[in-house]
Amino acid sequence: MSNITIQKVEAIIVDLPTIRPHHLSMTVMRNQAMVILRFFCSDGIEGIGEATTIGGLSYGEESPESMKLNFDTYFAPLLIGKDATNIHQIMYVLEKSIRGNRIVKSAVETALLDAQGKRLGVSVATLLGGANTDRLPVLWALASGDTGKDIEEAQELIKMGRHNTFKLKIGWRAPEISIAHVAAIKKALGEEIKITVDVNQAWDESTAKIGIAKLQDAGIDLIEQPIVKDNFEGLSRLTNMFIVPIMADEALNDASDAYKLAKIRGGDVFALKIGKSGGLYNVLKTAAVAEAADISLYGGTLLEGTIGSVASAHAFSTLKNMSWGTELFGPLLLTDDIVKKGIEFTDSSMKLPSGPGLGLELDLDKLEKYRRK
Repeated sequence: MSNITIQKVEAIIVDLPTIRPHHLSMTVMRNQAMVILRFFCSDGIEGIGEATTIGGLSYGEESPESMKLNFDTYFAPLLIGKDATNIHQIMYVLEKSIRGNRIVKSAVETALLDAQGKRLGVSVATLLGGANTDRLPVLWALASGDTGKDIEEAQELIKMGRHNTFKLKIGWRAPEISIAHVAAIKKALGEEIKITVDVNQAWDESTAKIGIAKLQDAGIDLIEQPIVKDNFEGLSRLTNMFIVPIMADEALNDASDAYKLAKIRGGDVFALKIGKSGGLYNVLKTAAVAEAADISLYGGTLLEGTIGSVASAHAFSTLKNMSWGTELFGPLLLTDDIVKKGIEFTDSSMKLPSGPGLGLELDLDKLEKYRRK
């Protein structure tokens, strides 16, 4: 054990406004709440992490409020006084002592890795074995629900060179309306531009058969989680029924889910999310299962802000092939930030920040401004 210990931890809920309402099948997001973790170590190093989910409790079993409460009540006592340099040991203790709470565990691991990277003068990606790239493709979500506005928005972003792949959330309206909407956008933008759709589990299997057939005919490039997450066999049937790739998202949490889905080919593509996996090391385990089964990878998001998105990017950058790119656009959805220097988004991609740890520095004035009172 080193003599460097965790002396103090803090969990802060911040509420950041979004540039527009963001439609999902289960809710409409009008702002983003995130829990920011700050770890203060005995050597003067501070590590930061982020725990964020989508739409309060509408997406999953963790909410910003429950994450802060659970962190303060159950996580913090297990962290104070622990060896700040032994990340695996700390995560093992947390796994033994606390069930679930994957998003909080991911934020804890992020803060520990950030601090250790700063301590050693290397990036989080270096701690994970090294980055294969310092740039990751990033798509943009078109979520106004208005076909004309979405086409106009996409054309402007294409012209700017900021994105060349677009995602649409389609599970919140009648299937025929959603399909007509995305088909019109695909036709307007052309074959060179990729269009993916996320049904967010909104269809039953029989509806999905009809809907996916029409989306495939319309030239849509990828269908994300069309049916309820627990229907692994149905996801397998749909995967084998269609040429258009089907992606497992909500169905996939960790390497165990990846193994079960890979055995029955429940998806052509697996969405990786550090929050759902419980951390960066765990998301790489999930990726390893997918790679062993020759299943393509996609870098997903829980619409994290800059801290969570950069943590994801450090993990994803170490993988050999992210053939479907990423959707780490969360910071672009926000009107402001709580870090001093944000992510560089150019050429339809994001650049991994340079510098030790995550490569980020908190803006304490902004943190206080958006702290939930």
